[in-house]
Amino acid sequence: MAKTSVYKFGGASVKDGSAVRNLAEILRNRLRKNMVIVVSAMGKTTNALESILAKKLSGEDFSLNCTILKEFHQDICQELFPAGHPVFAHLDNLFLQLNNDLEKKLSRDNYDEFYDRIVSYGEVISSRIVAEYLCYQELIILWQDAREVIHTDSDFRFAKIDWEKTRKSCQSSWKPLLANFPILTQGFIGSDPKGRTTTLGREGSDFTAAILATSLDAASVTIWKDVPGVLNADPKLFPNTRKFDELGYREAAEMTYFGASVIHPKTIKPLANAGIPLFVKSFLDPEAPGTKIHEHASVHHVPTIVLKKDQILVSFKVTDFTFIEEKHIHSVYEKLQSLKLRVNMLQLSAISISIVIDTQLFKLDQLISKLRDEFEIRYNEGLELLTILHQQEEEIPSLLEGYEVLLEQASRNTFQVVRRKN
Repeated sequence: MAKTSVYKFGGASVKDGSAVRNLAEILRNRLRKNMVIVVSAMGKTTNALESILAKKLSGEDFSLNCTILKEFHQDICQELFPAGHPVFAHLDNLFLQLNNDLEKKLSRDNYDEFYDRIVSYGEVISSRIVAEYLCYQELIILWQDAREVIHTDSDFRFAKIDWEKTRKSCQSSWKPLLANFPILTQGFIGSDPKGRTTTLGREGSDFTAAILATSLDAASVTIWKDVPGVLNADPKLFPNTRKFDELGYREAAEMTYFGASVIHPKTIKPLANAGIPLFVKSFLDPEAPGTKIHEHASVHHVPTIVLKKDQILVSFKVTDFTFIEEKHIHSVYEKLQSLKLRVNMLQLSAISISIVIDTQLFKLDQLISKLRDEFEIRYNEGLELLTILHQQEEEIPSLLEGYEVLLEQASRNTFQVVRRKN
């Protein structure tokens, strides 16, 4: 039996009617048995659902937001399907379920669980529309719910995979189906032991593709993006970018660790462990070669720039005139772990610990309240973290022009700076 291949299409590749048509054209000559298609929410749907949650949490009326979101999806369907097509009834039903879920009680205490239940609708709605359209185009495909095979713990918003259980489910439930049909499913979502919806972290659909690929012993994963492959910088932010024809797993993992947005950070490890190659290709130019990430890629030293926005610099200063010791670092990291906060940069001085973290709702307040008895705490919000891998000294000043530097550190292969606009 031929090995499975996994395709993943992100939000930009299903953002409107013409994008969905383009996806169908990409699949027209490629779709076959033993293929899994993973799709993200359409366009900026996840952001829209987060805005609805924010309004609900603050007690504001969010009904207009829900109406706008439903109309966005209805407009796409009207562009793709004839009047009276069953997809419109599916859509009405899913938005009815969403509105029922939004009527339930939300507080800071159950926010993460509530978030997962609500935000998952983006992927479910998107996958249903895409599957219906492919079938309407006579491309036969099975729609399957990813939550039935991707099993996680109950760590809502950052769920950890139960790899053994997930593999068993994929092999017993999906493998027999794939012998006869391709499967279309959702990225980003799973379910906990009680059957509650969980999510794998923002932009986690790439990770879904890697989970399914390793659990199904796939031959390859292809991520379809709006860029020609993996570039050495974001072309929207930096001029004269260069595409990598190939990358080793280690180099790709390093780039994603520092925040390169082209691939989700958790994607590389399971693929590397299983020796499954990852292709990053452009849905705007599907015949172009893109980038291949695999074990035997040649090493390069092209400077690579990664920019993370919405960063917070937090400094913890000891108050009793002692120096920073291991117990202080352990205390800070323990609280960070309990809040599921990841450190993007760390710097120690004799009397303080400085960390850079992503902006997340409530999390800074909670971190400060947990540590205010041990440290004097200061912070700056709205910052950018610039990381340059394989840096060339002469190029750094131009990247800092017009910015105030709040923190800086360098090693042989990495330069990092926390900056804000002057």
